[in-house]
Amino acid sequence: MTAAGIDFGTTNSVAAQWNGEYVEVLEIGGQGLDANWGRRGFELLYPSVVGTSSLRPGTLFGWEAKLRSEQAVEACKRMLREEPFVKLGGERFAATTAAAGVFHAIARAAEEEAATEIREAVVTVPANATGAARFRTREAARAAGITVRTLLNEPTAAAIAYAHEMEVDGEFLVFDWGGGTMDATLLLHDDGFFDEKASRGVNRLGGLEIDARLRRMVLDRAPARGRWSDSEKRMFALDIERAKILLSHQESIGVQTPDGALVEIGQDEFSEAIQDLISRTLDPVEECLEHARIDPQDLTAVLMIGGSSQIPAVRAAVSEALDCELVDTALCDPMTAVAEGAAISAAAMDGELKSIIRVVNTHALGTITKDREGRRGFSALIDRNQRLPQKRVKSYEPTRDNISQLTVEVWEGDPDRDVNHPDNVKLTDLVLTYPRRYKAEDGVFDLEYTYSKEGLLTVKATLQRTGEVVLEGEVKVFGDGNVLPEVKKELDRLLTLAPAVRPAATPTHPQQAPPTIGQGDAVSKLPPPRSSPRTAQTSVAAPPLVVDGSNLAWNGRPPRAAGGKPSFAALEAAVRSLRFKHPDRDIHVVVDATLRHDVSAQERPQVEAAIADGKVVQPPAGTEGRGDALVISIAEEVGGVIISNDNFAPFQKANPWLRDAGRVLGATHSQRVWVFTRRVPNAAPPARSR
Repeated sequence: MTAAGIDFGTTNSVAAQWNGEYVEVLEIGGQGLDANWGRRGFELLYPSVVGTSSLRPGTLFGWEAKLRSEQAVEACKRMLREEPFVKLGGERFAATTAAAGVFHAIARAAEEEAATEIREAVVTVPANATGAARFRTREAARAAGITVRTLLNEPTAAAIAYAHEMEVDGEFLVFDWGGGTMDATLLLHDDGFFDEKASRGVNRLGGLEIDARLRRMVLDRAPARGRWSDSEKRMFALDIERAKILLSHQESIGVQTPDGALVEIGQDEFSEAIQDLISRTLDPVEECLEHARIDPQDLTAVLMIGGSSQIPAVRAAVSEALDCELVDTALCDPMTAVAEGAAISAAAMDGELKSIIRVVNTHALGTITKDREGRRGFSALIDRNQRLPQKRVKSYEPTRDNISQLTVEVWEGDPDRDVNHPDNVKLTDLVLTYPRRYKAEDGVFDLEYTYSKEGLLTVKATLQRTGEVVLEGEVKVFGDGNVLPEVKKELDRLLTLAPAVRPAATPTHPQQAPPTIGQGDAVSKLPPPRSSPRTAQTSVAAPPLVVDGSNLAWNGRPPRAAGGKPSFAALEAAVRSLRFKHPDRDIHVVVDATLRHDVSAQERPQVEAAIADGKVVQPPAGTEGRGDALVISIAEEVGGVIISNDNFAPFQKANPWLRDAGRVLGATHSQRVWVFTRRVPNAAPPARSR
């Protein structure tokens, strides 16, 4: 079976395989990736997103979920620390189930798009991931049908990829700043031997926090003027994330709010706004070097991985702090190196490569004790930065006589901090049962922790007096004592979700019914042909309305040169208003063939779905005059009234009826209300003589 590695990321995941000669990063992210998000290498990224949409059946994953979901769960990897519940399609799921869905989708994409199978893999986790997060990552992959051969720290994986490519030994510092966490790890590489010497990090500091800072910058300059819908909020969040990415390569970027305000953000001011976040990432770097007693000048290489690490201000800060040149991204790809290293590790486990990997734990493991005054303290069995696997034993004595049971609290964190500090997390409560009641001094027991290099913990307690084992087992329950859900059963339910029901849009004024843009097929319900459009109203009391959809979608929007985009939502609102005012008329909606490309990435699926369902029509390929010509043709055929602010100057000579009273209505959008008034297009200018 091909050795595989999966970098399960907060924002994006990547899969790679060892093909016998070299590492191949699988192209599993192309499905659903559109032009607005199409950048070099993005076809290798698989967004760690689960979502639903009323326009698409079933559950969505990857780029489809990221760009086209009306309801989505993102950053489920970050949630594995606490295991909260998430809602999708009106149902509740554990975060582990959402993560399992992403693993399942990755495996399916590998089969469908890369023509390979991933049945087992080395899976990576942040260096400072808690035991709970490591356990749930493994369970999520297993539920998706992927056997986890080992859990490998992400910085170590990146170092493996770099060392394999460059064939270099020495001390590596890996600066790993992705979507959810920041880790700094110091490793020694010596002839295929990898040894993690120190690793420190910061939880909940990543691309998500940078996005929040950029969002604040935009809204400080253009505060929200009204209440945004969920879809508008989601669209804005995606625009912010995309702007952040572009600011790593452009001097400035324009961000448009759902209210239509365009805000210009420069790279320099953005860098200044996140300086405090960047400063926080330098602390773990200093702590690693101090712990290992290594001077920055002794480092062989400094690797920058993760999307956030590629922000120019971040690279500049790390380079300045260490007074060194950073490894070029061409030699260590910040987005794929982790998956590559995981695949190399899998190949080494299969004996195809010479490599030995040793890892350390980033958090201490221990239990809680009480002194005579009842004060609680963290008693560490396995200290931080110990090479794994590790086994340690400590003796403990009950505080009272004649007890039959006592609770052993299993904790992970920093024993130098107060027990209630956020860095300290209780993994579970285990019950130690005595065979009979003892005095306190006879109830002394040896507590043994065994921590594997996969980050899995087993606990054993043995009575010193008799040698009896009174507690033993793998820690399988994490968090506040809640039993881990039946992930596989939940996953089956998640994968068969029905499309989310999209709530009806709130009208700007009362309507008789909540029709959508699609009521009445655009062409199939055309009345019989009439001999003359000018006599149409004598045969039909209520002439059809023919909407120049592209014209209305651009109404009131900034020009394309200023970064403006047409709004399909505005067009839908206009059609709803027309139906309210003219409930007895057929309405035909025509758009230019370019509209689907001009609208935002979030609206493109709605346009495509409306065209596919016949709710709007566009001119066939090769049609002269594009959408305007089709609007006029339909209006002439059915004796309809055109809704447009266009003068149709090129068509007036051939269609003089365009300037007849009552044949064209103008459209005005004011304070979210559409008003339609009679207008006569201005006469076309006379042709110039040659």
